[in-house]
Amino acid sequence: MDRANASQQPDPRTRLGLSADEVLTTTRAVRRRLDLQRAVPRDVVDDCVRIALQAPSGRNRQRWDFVFVEDRKTKAAVAEVWRRGLAAPATPGVVGPEPTRMDFGSSDWGRIAGSLDHLARHLHEVPLILIPCVRVADRAELDAVRGQAGAWGSVIPAFWSFMLAARERGLGTAWTTSHLSYEREMAEVLGIPYDEVVQVALTPVAYTIGTDFKQGPRADAEQFSHWDRW
Repeated sequence: MDRANASQQPDPRTRLGLSADEVLTTTRAVRRRLDLQRAVPRDVVDDCVRIALQAPSGRNRQRWDFVFVEDRKTKAAVAEVWRRGLAAPATPGVVGPEPTRMDFGSSDWGRIAGSLDHLARHLHEVPLILIPCVRVADRAELDAVRGQAGAWGSVIPAFWSFMLAARERGLGTAWTTSHLSYEREMAEVLGIPYDEVVQVALTPVAYTIGTDFKQGPRADAEQFSHWDRW
């Protein structure tokens, strides 16, 4: 590539200049609009990780880790485990209606389901896959609600901060958890020490096709707030 053409290429480090409120309200789960051809530079990823470092962590233990998958063959193996998880029940043994404010008969849900199918077909093609993890002394820590809250609260803020930082840099992400039905198998694929490191989610990481994401459909704010008692 000559210097003239190089100068016409978009700078992958360019930020969108969104306000804090815009970042918070337009960071969508991006599945269809991931650019499968454009590489994501490691220094851009590193910038997002540096933002994530400032997320709160219980007793400042900073016990989270991010596993980035870039190798083509490894991505294919990761995507295969994730696809198997899509067919597994999310909460085995749970009966009764699922608490939700989403109308599963709506066009909004139809679009989500369609975009999920699209991601399933193309996950192995995304530039990067990220699996956030949290370190534990023993998996028995997760047997109690308090232990779970402490563990998840020590990684999810950092993961969400990464996703917000990614949005500002023109990158798309999508919080998924289906592979956790086969967490041990994924640990074997990636060399994650299963007994000491718990996987939390999985997201593709790619530049987005366009950056004009809007606020998502949500229930009215009044439905979410309880004052003094439930």
